[in-house]
Amino acid sequence: MSRLSELRKAKGLTQLQVQMLTGIDQSDYSKIESGKRNLSFGQCKRIALALDTSMDYLAGLTDHPKPYPRATQK
Repeated sequence: MSRLSELRKAKGLTQLQVQMLTGIDQSDYSKIESGKRNLSFGQCKRIALALDTSMDYLAGLTDHPKPYPRATQK
């Protein structure tokens, strides 16, 4: 998952810092980033929020890393 690694590094974060932001175990995150493990829906959502991107970008469905506008609560 090179996109994941690129985003993390562009934000100046270590794998440990992403773990702290997402609650995903660092060894699991390392496996996800290296492609040895797949993301669950919940993990993808937490990572997208932490790295300020969209789940579609992480999944390779779009080439635009900017997140979609978030829905506002009324």
